[in-house]
Amino acid sequence: MSVRQSYNRWASQYDTNLNKTRDLEATVLRNTLSGASFNRCLEIGCGTGKNTQWLANHAAHITAIDVSEEMISRARSKVKPSQVNFIQADIKEAWMFTTGLYDLITFSLVLEHIEDLDPVFKKSAAVLQPGGCVYIGELHPFKQYAGSKARFSTEEGEEIVQCFNHHLSDFIQSAKKYDLVVSDVNEYFDDDNRQGIPRILAILLKKKA
Repeated sequence: MSVRQSYNRWASQYDTNLNKTRDLEATVLRNTLSGASFNRCLEIGCGTGKNTQWLANHAAHITAIDVSEEMISRARSKVKPSQVNFIQADIKEAWMFTTGLYDLITFSLVLEHIEDLDPVFKKSAAVLQPGGCVYIGELHPFKQYAGSKARFSTEEGEEIVQCFNHHLSDFIQSAKKYDLVVSDVNEYFDDDNRQGIPRILAILLKKKA
């Protein structure tokens, strides 16, 4: 089953499932971008809008993208600001959804579903203004190594969404090819217990001016 099909099936219960990864990543995005304001934001992987409303309070305009039309439908019902434009699109295809340059691009629990990072970073750099930021919030590679994947329960049993493991260096080296350099890296743990395996990897990139 494709990623789009899986998230379409998951959409009806996505907001109500127990999901530590979803909840912690929302906190991570807010911590990482707290205190900043942006003009134009490209939110990739908006899902049901868990971060969209917060971003709308910090950006003048948001283009919110998701591969799943069912997830976007739920986001539209919750997020009302007029500066948000929701678009269903697959970021592995041509980026026909972009207009002009953005000063912030966010990826929330998206890149684990992308096998080849290079085309995504290339397209991101092309629509990011010099000095602009790219936020990445992902399931930590250590969790992936331990077997964690995006998954949910259905009447037929557990469904695992197609995922690909990426090492920390994969993100950094791929981004660097397109003048996206690391501004910050952080790891976040369940209950802030740093004796355990980190759940979320947060990377903040900046495009060279």
